[in-house]
Amino acid sequence: MPADQLSPKDQRRYKMQIMLPEIGEEGQIQLKQSRILVIGVGGLGTPILQYLSAGGVGHIGIVDNDQVDESNLQRQILFGVKDLGKLKSIIARERLSKLNPDVNFEVFNFRLGKKNILEMVRDHDLVFDATDNFSTRYLINDACVAAGKPWIYGAVYKYEGQLSVFNYKDGPTLRCLYPDPPKPGSFIEAEESGLLGVLPGMIGCYQAIEAIKIITGFGDVLSGKLLTFNIKTNNIHTYNIPVIAKNKISSNL
Repeated sequence: MPADQLSPKDQRRYKMQIMLPEIGEEGQIQLKQSRILVIGVGGLGTPILQYLSAGGVGHIGIVDNDQVDESNLQRQILFGVKDLGKLKSIIARERLSKLNPDVNFEVFNFRLGKKNILEMVRDHDLVFDATDNFSTRYLINDACVAAGKPWIYGAVYKYEGQLSVFNYKDGPTLRCLYPDPPKPGSFIEAEESGLLGVLPGMIGCYQAIEAIKIITGFGDVLSGKLLTFNIKTNNIHTYNIPVIAKNKISSNL
């Protein structure tokens, strides 16, 4: 079936989404035609991949060169004990292909760097940051700015999560919010601070929702806003992010 049409099987599988007037058949076709890139197959990346695969995104690039570790199983529910020691990207493709065999999955099981990220970003419509380190986030940001692609940011710490959409329709970028990466030693990694497993699942689902809104054109996209919430206190806040022209473009690439 051509990418600009829905098959009878598509109609049956996605009928709950198609029933929504803001999505309809046109929105489902847009999802089918979209190409997304998910960088990181961890606590954030696994729910992103699962829900967008189930929802009918046509092409998904999966970027990760790590292996499944026992400590991952507490929050990365795409994996099981039989996957220990195996490449996350390969296992993810196998599991997701069973979930939805109509999605085209492309695996990149190598480390991202300045030499390869720009080409990968240019080949996709939308990019996800599902990583856990600042250097990769800034690399993603600068590549998306250079390629003119929007990207969806998510981060977690203990009981707190935050997300935003950057570089969307001339909106702010990560450098408008945080001009420079934090200095080494000025922050505590999750391995040292701890993390409640359900939190990255929640943030990843929020990131997937933003992708569907961007692709289909419905709802308010979190561009120019930072959404934060604390699952311990139930405090939820939204902060405005101004566009800072000098931080829109970086010569990092």
